[in-house]
Amino acid sequence: MRFISFRYIDHFPRAGVLLGDTVIDLAAAAPLAFEDLDQPRWELLDILRGAPDGSGIEGAIEIAAAALDQLGVADITEFVELQGSGAIVIGGAEMLLPLDEVRLLAPIPRPPSLRDFYSFEQHVATTMAQRNRPVPPAWYEIPVFYFGNHSAIYGPHDDIPMPRSRALDYELEVACVIGRPGRNIPAEDAEEYIAGFMIMNDWSARDLQREEMSVGLGPAKGKDFATSIGPWLVTPDELLPFALGESRYDLTMLARVNGVERSRGNLRDMFHSFAALIARASQDANLYPGDLLGSGTVGSGCLLELTAGEGPWLSHGDRVELSVDGLGVLHNQVVE
Repeated sequence: MRFISFRYIDHFPRAGVLLGDTVIDLAAAAPLAFEDLDQPRWELLDILRGAPDGSGIEGAIEIAAAALDQLGVADITEFVELQGSGAIVIGGAEMLLPLDEVRLLAPIPRPPSLRDFYSFEQHVATTMAQRNRPVPPAWYEIPVFYFGNHSAIYGPHDDIPMPRSRALDYELEVACVIGRPGRNIPAEDAEEYIAGFMIMNDWSARDLQREEMSVGLGPAKGKDFATSIGPWLVTPDELLPFALGESRYDLTMLARVNGVERSRGNLRDMFHSFAALIARASQDANLYPGDLLGSGTVGSGCLLELTAGEGPWLSHGDRVELSVDGLGVLHNQVVE
């Protein structure tokens, strides 16, 4: 199933389920499945934390099924084939909305935390070689991450303000979203903690990053200004056709700048699996619903690799489009 965050008419953020080109407003449709809910108003993070009534994603799926039942539709496939245009009103409430009439937000606009890993060997080897260094042996032993700014999240079609940088770069990644709390999670149990996946662009100011990391810390300001995610949260069952086992997936990943393909890779090339990332992140630390774990940049997935660190880099007006099989397309434009 595909979950989204969106705004519609009254501008407050809402959680929804996307079926084809139609959005089920989960709060509006909730009374179809749950009684005595007093004007619920949920965001997707609320769903992950247990709304409605402690049932979480399972409850949201029940609400979507109840909406389809009200329409006399047997399954999602039949609904997608029959859907028309315009909002669908059930019981006096607009519950099903055309996708082109809502504004998509970052699926989780305010995640509790953001960890970004470094999991693709090609990316690590290429960037290390630019500094005349081999891949550190420790990289093969442990998944390494940094904490990103979880308060600087942008969604699909959001403009990205140009930072004070002369070397702005994109990074083509996939983020795993935690769906239940946990601590010291064994890798063999990690898939039970995954709510879903989404595309992630870890925007990077390479000149700021290079300067900071020469001191032995960072990245900090080099990554502090923006991370974009979306366009929706895709649950693992939707990705079964691409599954390779052990939380690995065969997903082609593409990046285009101003319509021109610049990067191409595959999620299957992660050296450390998402299960390994979850185990590492939860070691002696709590993970919570909505926490984001980035895969790191796929091989060739940034201008730093493609231009040997010399540029040209992104500038205002550039349109960056990241595409991943099964996860959709994430569009953003850099603005002055």
